[in-house]
Amino acid sequence: MLMTLANKYRSSVSKMARAYAATIETPHGQRMCFEARVERTGRKPLVGRFGGIPLRRDKKTVINDRQLAPVNTKRKELVTRLLAGRCEACGRIDEVEVHHVAKLADLGRPGDRPPWADLMAARHRKTLVVCGTCHADIHGRKPVAALTE
Repeated sequence: MLMTLANKYRSSVSKMARAYAATIETPHGQRMCFEARVERTGRKPLVGRFGGIPLRRDKKTVINDRQLAPVNTKRKELVTRLLAGRCEACGRIDEVEVHHVAKLADLGRPGDRPPWADLMAARHRKTLVVCGTCHADIHGRKPVAALTE
């Protein structure tokens, strides 16, 4: 506040501190502060204060936190598809994985692409939730046996 006033009136901070120094009465006694006051006829004066507050801890203060409204966010479509646990290529209900492509243009032209690519292109999705067997087929590998405990 003092720097702003000093800049406004082209003066120094120490001169502004002397000009705007005030003492106010608080419940904890008198306190020093800086006060800018604009007197108005027929109305209460406009008062701007900086400081003058006691920095004491009140040990008897009760904190009442208000309850926040519950946040209702919808799941992303991919999460819903994963939680369904159904292969989008063969329909089998099994452990699922996600096959990704960087761009839909990477799938190639219609007619010379595999059925899984046609499925992704038809759905306009860069992801396809598939079972382990279908994922291995997509990548041209042999399916890996499921881990047993």
